[in-house]
Amino acid sequence: MRIALVGQPNSGKSTLFNALVGLRAVASNFPGTTVEILRGRTFVAGKPAEIVDLPGIYSLHAQDPAERVAREFLLHEKVDLIINVVDSSVLLRSLSLTLELAELGIPMVVVLNMADEAEHKGLRIEKEKLAEILGVPVVFTVASRGIGLKELLSAIPAARVPKTPSYSPMLEEALTELVPIAQKDQRYAHLPGRTAAVFFLAEGEDLPEAVHRKLLFGTDRSGAMILADERAALAARIFREVARVERTKPSLREHLDDVLMHPVLGYPFLILALFLLFFLTFKVGGALEGLLLPPLEELSEKVRELLGGGVFPQALAGALDGLFAGIAIALPYLLPFYLFLALLEDVGYLPRLGFLLDGFMHRLGLHGKSVVPFVLGYGCSVPAVLATRILEDERDRLITAALAVMIPCAARTVVIFGLVGRFLGPLVALGLYLLNILVVALAATILARVFPATGPGLIMEIPPYRWPAPRATLGKTWLRLREFVKVAWPILMVSSFVLALVEALGWQPYLNAAARIFTWPLGLPAQAGVPLIFGVLRKELALLLLAQAMGNENFAAVLSPGQMITFTVFTIFYVPCLATVAVLLRELGKRRTILVILGTTGLALLLGLLVRLLSFAF
Repeated sequence: MRIALVGQPNSGKSTLFNALVGLRAVASNFPGTTVEILRGRTFVAGKPAEIVDLPGIYSLHAQDPAERVAREFLLHEKVDLIINVVDSSVLLRSLSLTLELAELGIPMVVVLNMADEAEHKGLRIEKEKLAEILGVPVVFTVASRGIGLKELLSAIPAARVPKTPSYSPMLEEALTELVPIAQKDQRYAHLPGRTAAVFFLAEGEDLPEAVHRKLLFGTDRSGAMILADERAALAARIFREVARVERTKPSLREHLDDVLMHPVLGYPFLILALFLLFFLTFKVGGALEGLLLPPLEELSEKVRELLGGGVFPQALAGALDGLFAGIAIALPYLLPFYLFLALLEDVGYLPRLGFLLDGFMHRLGLHGKSVVPFVLGYGCSVPAVLATRILEDERDRLITAALAVMIPCAARTVVIFGLVGRFLGPLVALGLYLLNILVVALAATILARVFPATGPGLIMEIPPYRWPAPRATLGKTWLRLREFVKVAWPILMVSSFVLALVEALGWQPYLNAAARIFTWPLGLPAQAGVPLIFGVLRKELALLLLAQAMGNENFAAVLSPGQMITFTVFTIFYVPCLATVAVLLRELGKRRTILVILGTTGLALLLGLLVRLLSFAF
């Protein structure tokens, strides 16, 4: 059995998917697109079932790439059952999509998710009455807390084809006339008659004269608009029958939004939230590093004594140093950063951050949706670039991707806190983040003038505040850390092995000489060349291998404060890591990716030179 999860954005659909399939999900691109869908397996009534999490959609007739993927999947793939996930706290708005899905003629179960939020708003829903009207099982769930999952699994075997929505007599008459015409259209020939007629009316350009005169004559509305209006009216009638709204007093949540989303007062809290994110990362990471580093350094010395001299033992010891560096230098900063970022996300603050920065984005000549890739960029540049798919305009995608790769990701955070934060203090590290924001803003302004355009406004879903579920937050943190453990750690060990082998064979001066094109103008030691070369693989490697190349993890003893800042600034901005380059190639193409690489590296060199000159002045 193949079950498709369909719902509007922020309906809790993906949370429900994770609750049903756990961490066994597999992501894959929909054929011919760059839009990902998630698939997972579970058991329903003792039988195996595939659950497919489709992108969040508002309508099957929209032109957004993600929404087109959901529509194509439902129309052309084998789907045995639809689970329509509805945010029950906004039931009226959500029912229009439910009515669209009902027209597909596929068995369905309606899940009224976030039932606790509906209750908080004073919304009382009679699910039995709704089930009677729609003709399908209806269940309440709170997916984030696992409430209602058993009821949902029990309802799936009882799923039925929904009752056909009944519209105004004029529209029903027009749909009847369109059935034989629509079924001759190759796009809809495989669909049931009425379903074909609905899609033909919504998307057909050559409507019969009689239908056009009946529905559209004297108006500038399209068939899709007529259908949307009819569905909205029917949804309103159903809502009045199944729900009642009780008056509730404004709670702490509403009062919080009055402050946190205020056009003036919201910004100090935004700055405070970001400061706490990075300050706590520094404090917790520094404490963990202090606990882990000394015993691992001692263990490393003992292992070197046991291995003895020679080229291969020295290279093997280097690989072990890479493993220990990942444990003692990278993980202490990655773990708290990912954890606190997940907390901000689960509490519901990140969308509010995006809302506050929307106006700022437009002043820079960018679409308000560009906030989303930038926020994701603080975690990892790869999903940040992938998130540019939400931008409809190619120009916006190009500019946003070019800027998103300059945001300090978690790997760069390791460099910032492990070098500048640890030896020069958290305020200097915070200063580098502020410098980064300033540089990205200036770059956005310049690129917006090079590629002028007027972007549309932003429609953003603002979820309610929630207490983070510890299991979900820790699971999200682990999924992000797992990427480091599975991908970065092996690369780190191999790179450390290669670096130690290069040292043992006496080849390091040649590589350092090749990198002098960067290290010499920046005033960095020649030994910094190899770490910068390997840093292209993973940004944290630049720091971890620097300690190995300099032969000292106490950077204050081998680098001046100016050199530490210069090295860090260059690492923040120069060539994105290999994984990001691969995604850029897929999303932007070869020529534009080369332009991004050259542009970021040139900018990194320019900023490094400016920092070096300023360090001389002071």
